[in-house]
Parts: sequence; structure tokens; C-alpha cells
Amino acid sequence: MTIRPFKILFWTLVALAMLLIAGITLTPNLEITSWSMLLNAISGAPGPQASAESTGRQLEAPAGFALSLYAGDVPKARFMRLTSAGDLLVSQPRLGQILLLARDADGDGHPDRQQVLIDGLDRPQGMDIADGWLYIAESGALGRIAFDSATGRTSGEYRQVLGGLPEGGNHWGRTVRVGPDGWLYLSIGSSCNACVEEHRWRAAMLRLRPDGSQVQIHASGLRNSVGFDWAPWNGELYATDNGRDLLGDDFPPCELNRIVAGGFYGWPYINGFAKLDPDNGGGREILLATALSPAHGFRAHTAPLGISFLRSPSRAPRFQRAALVALHGSWNRSVPDGYKVVLLSWDEQGMISESDFLSGFERDGQVIGRPVDVVEATDGSIFVSDDYAGAIYRLVPGQDANSTLPMSPAPSTVAARPDPLAGIDARQRAAAHSSGSALMTRYACIGCHSAGTVPGDKLQTLAERYTLAELADYFLLPTAPMPIFALNAAERRDLAIHLLDNPEN
Repeated sequence: MTIRPFKILFWTLVALAMLLIAGITLTPNLEITSWSMLLNAISGAPGPQASAESTGRQLEAPAGFALSLYAGDVPKARFMRLTSAGDLLVSQPRLGQILLLARDADGDGHPDRQQVLIDGLDRPQGMDIADGWLYIAESGALGRIAFDSATGRTSGEYRQVLGGLPEGGNHWGRTVRVGPDGWLYLSIGSSCNACVEEHRWRAAMLRLRPDGSQVQIHASGLRNSVGFDWAPWNGELYATDNGRDLLGDDFPPCELNRIVAGGFYGWPYINGFAKLDPDNGGGREILLATALSPAHGFRAHTAPLGISFLRSPSRAPRFQRAALVALHGSWNRSVPDGYKVVLLSWDEQGMISESDFLSGFERDGQVIGRPVDVVEATDGSIFVSDDYAGAIYRLVPGQDANSTLPMSPAPSTVAARPDPLAGIDARQRAAAHSSGSALMTRYACIGCHSAGTVPGDKLQTLAERYTLAELADYFLLPTAPMPIFALNAAERRDLAIHLLDNPEN
């Protein structure tokens, strides 16, 4: 159902925006076929569509699981929740909607139908279902609507239970879960890569009543804890967190944190395991005594997102005290990393080990997918969302994995692009150059793109990768770690022309 007109906020960026435009210089090992992955990291633009062939050829499922492409036409799929009837809800923040994939009642391996459950939302990401309500975390508010899990239908009006969430800057996605205690837990990422926040709710996890009352900061110092879940054997809360950027390939680690009430987890003063931040840690040594270190460290820039503890009692012993975590994958390492689902296993002493569960989304620089979230059905099936390929994968236990097909990536070619500025006369180009140059100066872009800077300054290949419309649209809705600045449509177009028509940049 449609609840209100969808208003897209025309936000943009410049100062570090070119960091990702220049991404090909940061990731020289990426194949030309994966340039679209960089655009996906920037703006959510889709990658190659998933197919049963590519799924079987390239993805590797663990022994004892059969892997299939459950749904291949779910663009920008992010977080998921399963209903009691077995329907799968999927958030599509960039489309402003929640999708319902009806359970596979006919047994053909695909949802029986696919429909928009609710739209007109402001970048909805996290969801949860409890006591007849569907809770939805939008970028600027937390809302709910009456929802019948048995029929998959909403009723009544969608209403906000908590408004005024801080917006702007990086990390616009919010995640909500209903805890075992019946309270709502809401994560809000930082507005920046590494800074001291003005709003106390940024880089924090909130705890509140289902009606939006009694809001409290449950934990802080969490740069971007997109996914969290409770361990079924002891009720402890664990959350993933993305480490900061621009400190090299291998530091700092991304994190899994054990969340406790009132806990402070270090950001922006401390990274990883008690390492003071080079930009913000000076004079903050006293915090080392109280900041909580990660329960587990992931490799730097692998971007852990969704986490789901496995609860099926019929699992093999290695899955009994375990969780699955989706590693979205790096955009800024010289050698790509992540791009898989990993299994975290807890031993009796609480030590955590990590191993691959579903891999092959990236091979030799060729990216075919970026996992976002993982959920487990009551029958033990596991669903994985992919916002790059626009797909939902399903792994069914008790069967042989279908990963015996050839695993080499399919050959691909890249068609030559026409001149992106064809049809724009010299007078228009000159005017756009003047305006675009002024914008670059206003937002100090040269600070990140002068010779020798970390992001690199080679923007000469833009015309090979973007049309004018694509590059202008790039500035609409950025993904972290870039800051956001508001430009109107004319300014976005002028900046794109300036960059596309300026080989020296």
C-alpha cells in the first residue's frame, strides 16, 4: 500500500566524492568488468543481474547445503525479515519500499508471488515484526504499521513512533530489531568517516519502548553497526561494525562487538583493539581504560553488515553455537576482500573463529555480488540478500551443494562508450567549466585529489565509465564514507561536465 508521496532528498557531495570516482586508481586489481561495483558502492547502481547459471558457476556453498537463486529480480535488496507464514520481507531503501516475496508453497524453488507491501518511505532499511506490528527504520524516523503475518497484509495507517532521527552526512541507513526484552533497538551510524559527532544519537544504538517512549542510548562509539542479533544460548547481543577508511589496506579491522548497556566502543578516538586514532585520538589515552574492544575482528574494509545467529536444533554440531555474517566487500583496498558470507563459531570458552560459508562473489577482481543480510527460516533454509546483483539466494540443508559446475568466471567484454558530452556546444561547456570549477574550489576537492594524496588524483578515465546523466546522478544519494553537500540539478550537471571534459582535472 502507498502511504505518502516519496520525497527523495537531493543530497550530494564533492569534497571526498572524487575519492570514489577515482576508485579505479585505489583498486588496481579490479577487472574492468567490476567498475560497476565502484558505482554501486557510490550510489547503489545495480551490477550484473544474477542468474541461475552465474550462481551455480561461481558461488561456492558449504557441504550439506543446496544453493539456488531464489529471486533474481529484487533490485537494491538490503535487509530481510521472515514472517511466521514463511513470506520474506525485503527492504529496498533506494526505492523507498518494502517488498514481500510470498513463500514457495508450490515447491518450484521461487517465491509464489512478489509484491510491494508498502512504499513511499524515506530510505527504509531495517525491519522487525512483533505483536501484530511491522516496525520499519527509515532514515529520519522509526515507524510501524499493523501487519498480519498469516496473510501478509497490512492494515490501518503507517505512523511514526519516533521522529527526528539525525540525518545528513554518511551512513543514512537505520536498523531496528525487537529484543528478547520486548524493547526496540535502533542503530544509527556516524555522519562521517572519522569525526566528533554533534548529535548524541549518531554512532550509537538506542533502546526504546515499542510506542517510541523512554528513548535511551544503549551503547555508543559504534561507527556503523548495521547488523545485530542475540545469541540464543545466553541472550548476549552482538553487533557488526565497519571500521573507518583512509588508514591503508589493512587497518583498522572491522568489528563484531558484544553490546552491553552503557558500553563505549571507541569510535572516533580508538580503532580496533585499543589503537588510538591518528586523527582524533590525541590526548584521549584515558579512554583506553574504559573503551570495549571487539569480540572478534574482521579483515579491514570487508564491511560486515547483516548477522544472524543460527537457531535450528537440527543443525550439525558446528552450527549449534554459530552466526552467519554478510561481508559486503571492500571498495578501497588495493586487493579486494570480503564479498562472502562467513560463519562465526563460539567455543565453550567464548572464543570466536571465522570460516567461509558462502563465497565466490568476487574472483580475481571480478565481482558478481555483494551480500547484505542473512536470515534463517524455521525449516533451516538460509536466505542471503545481494544489493549488487539484485538477488535473493537460498541455501537448503540436507542436500548436496550444487557447486560442482565449472567455477571459472564467464568471459565478458566492455563496449566502447560514446562521447558523454556529445551535443553540448562550446558555450555551454565553457559555462559549465566555470561553475564546476567554482564548486570544486568551494568544497576543497583538491585537498583529496592533489598529486600524492591517498585517494589518488587520476580522474581521466571518467568519460570511459560514465555518461553525463550517470555522473550527475552519482551526486544524488551517496554511500559512505563520503560527506554530503546539497547541490541543485544544474550544479550537478555543471560539475559532471567539468569533470568529464577536463582531462587534467
